[in-house]
Amino acid sequence: MGGWFSSPPPPDPLFGDPWRTVNWGDKQKALQDVKDYEPRTEGRQLRILLHGLVGAGKSSFINSVQSVLQGRMCTKALVANTSHSSFTKKYTTYQFEKDGLDTFYPFVINDMMGMTNSNYRNRKVHVKDLKRALKGHVKDSYTFNPESKLTKDDPYYNNAPNVNDKVHVLVSVIDADTVARMDDKVLTALWEIREEASDLELPQVAIFTKIDVLCPEIKKDVRNVYKSKELKKTMEKFSKEVGIPMNCIFAVKNYHEEVKLNNDTDALILSTLSCIINSGNDFLQMIDVEE
Repeated sequence: MGGWFSSPPPPDPLFGDPWRTVNWGDKQKALQDVKDYEPRTEGRQLRILLHGLVGAGKSSFINSVQSVLQGRMCTKALVANTSHSSFTKKYTTYQFEKDGLDTFYPFVINDMMGMTNSNYRNRKVHVKDLKRALKGHVKDSYTFNPESKLTKDDPYYNNAPNVNDKVHVLVSVIDADTVARMDDKVLTALWEIREEASDLELPQVAIFTKIDVLCPEIKKDVRNVYKSKELKKTMEKFSKEVGIPMNCIFAVKNYHEEVKLNNDTDALILSTLSCIINSGNDFLQMIDVEE
């Protein structure tokens, strides 16, 4: 009798039941949701600021968003194949053309020089420059100097920022494969950045990149992303050490070596982008009520 029945397969040590849902089957709806976004107040522009360590994938995320929104591979932000120095030197605002009609989405993404592991002084300068950017004091094309912070007499210092100049959501871009070996100085800098943003009551989100390096099974099938026990454990570790809640940490697989778009990769990027926009829009609405 025992031969008629087989034992259930052992549980997969790498994967479990999905711990977060993504609408994999309807990328077009997710894209339309982003296209339909409009701030409550006319003329408002939602500003998203990316920050993180050198090589984390900030510029690649911008290119990936641009690619999904345009429906083709784009390389708007220049990317270097290195993690030793920041390829982004200037404070740069990226707009995203909408439907090819010389109109743009009502949100922008700012990229800034990546933080290095070099020394404490450089990190302190980075945090001070980031604080000025959050308040809207940094003009576009400002070239970051890791040895000295932006001063009020600099021509790239904006003395009178308006609502659109200010940042409405801060996004930490994190290389998922490096979380386990982040040293205390990096964690301290991330805490300092969180404190500056919290003082301004800014929403804060983290996105994990290079998830396919952390978990190769995700590279085989990106739908494994929120089934991965390794990814969840890594996110929980980061959440505990930096203080960003789990429901504000997301995963993306940036386009890097691909030459064609993938529906599942697009769906994951759009899902993350929508959450970032929603967080920033909540803050914008709070500003409008206060005004």
